[in-house]
Formats: sequence, structure tokens, C-alpha cells
Amino acid sequence: MIYAFDTYYYEDYANTVCIAFEDWASEKEVEVFTEQTTITSEYESGAFYKRELPCILSLLNKIVLKEGDIIIVDGYVSLDNNGKIGLGGYLYHALEQKYPVIGIAKNGFATPDSQRRNIIRGESKIPLFLTAKGIDVDEILPEIEQMHGAFRIPTLLKKLDQLSRM
Repeated sequence: MIYAFDTYYYEDYANTVCIAFEDWASEKEVEVFTEQTTITSEYESGAFYKRELPCILSLLNKIVLKEGDIIIVDGYVSLDNNGKIGLGGYLYHALEQKYPVIGIAKNGFATPDSQRRNIIRGESKIPLFLTAKGIDVDEILPEIEQMHGAFRIPTLLKKLDQLSRM
């Protein structure tokens, strides 16, 4: 199963949503998990994970992960060639490196990262940015390119973003 997570922040709480789907070409989700949590820390530039990681880990307590499952986060797994990690990297370590974590970010990151790949989908000229831990980024790249949907953002990831804002 593939589990994609996103969190949207309101004034006094965070709404975290996870969409579970069976394979990369899926048009529809199998299940949706949601949880509202109290915001435990303010946004801190360069330390986004401190705010979002607790939300994802809390929602993961409602999900029984199995061997072979994959997790997607809205953001980065790795940030540079010097080993600096983003939200997905911290999640990968929090899960004891048992499950591959894929980061699909909408905005670019300035520092060079030899493990970051740009993905152009549909007719968009603006790439998505792919990073991963626990799985080869070049192996997963064609899967992300072929995810359902004709636009830059795959159908299920767009739905995930919309659900997190509800």
C-alpha cells in the first residue's frame, strides 16, 4: 500500500490527512485517514519537520503498516549533498528505516542534492521535486511520472491537498 500524507495548519490546530492507495497508477484511494491535532510548535524556517512530524506520527498510530508499504510526504526527504535531511528524512528515521519514504515537493530548494530529481508532468513547465530514502530515487521516478492525472500534480496528491484544507 502507498500512504500519502499532508498537513494544513489553521490558527490553533493542524489537520493531517493520509490517502492510502494500492499502486502508482491508482485513480482512487482505498482509504482516507484524518486527524486534527493541537499545534505543538510554531513554524521555524529551516526546521519545518518540527511542526509536521508529530502530526504525521500521530496519524500513523491509526494505520497498521506492513512490509512493502511506502510513505509519501509533501516536502523533501533529503536537502543537500552533505546529509541534511528534511521532513521525510526525519520520518524515515522515526520509523526505524523500515519503510521507504518519498518526498514530492512543489517548491524548489536552493542547495544542490545529487539525489533530487525534477519531474515534469502533463504540459506543465514547472517541475515537482522528488527525493527518497529506503528506495532508489531513480527507480521511483518513472512511477511518479506515471501517477494518474494529466496535470503537474497527480490526481490523488491534489485530492490529498484539498482534503487537508477542509
